[in-house]
Amino acid sequence: MDIGKKLKELRLQNDLTLDDLASRSELTKGFLSQVERNLTTPSIATLEDILEALGSNLSEFFREEPEEQVVFSTQDFFVDEQEDYTIEWVIPNAQKNEMEPILLTLHPHKKSQEMIAYRGEEFGYVLKGTVTLVCGNKRYKLKAQETFYLEGKKSHYLYNHGSSDARILWITTPPMF
Repeated sequence: MDIGKKLKELRLQNDLTLDDLASRSELTKGFLSQVERNLTTPSIATLEDILEALGSNLSEFFREEPEEQVVFSTQDFFVDEQEDYTIEWVIPNAQKNEMEPILLTLHPHKKSQEMIAYRGEEFGYVLKGTVTLVCGNKRYKLKAQETFYLEGKKSHYLYNHGSSDARILWITTPPMF
């Protein structure tokens, strides 16, 4: 762990200058600067004083948070192939998140699963092909590079009225797939 870097980040999160922290911790600005640049190492007692001035403590400071995965590759995707369509969950365990993005490949003249009315929102981007968004008794035709956005108040689904596979990035909040 880079103690100096972490102390500096904590100081900046608290919107404090080195002068402010020096005043609060009763240490010199020069000493704190050296600590932040890892030119000197504070004693445990001094580190406790610095952390107290920053509104933290040793336990919180040294707690290692597991690093969240930010980038995902196709090896991380979960694929569910149905007769009419294929769903690729592009974020593993997205059900625990606030939104759920999927890649939907919809075969020609087939429809997606019907989304029953719910409290939430959806966004879709047609990557390839043409589809019809059927929402209640309304129909909206979309082609590649067009989007849809709707609230989940009415049951709805996508229908591929084209002669080749359509591919859609579909995002729901909360997760619905």
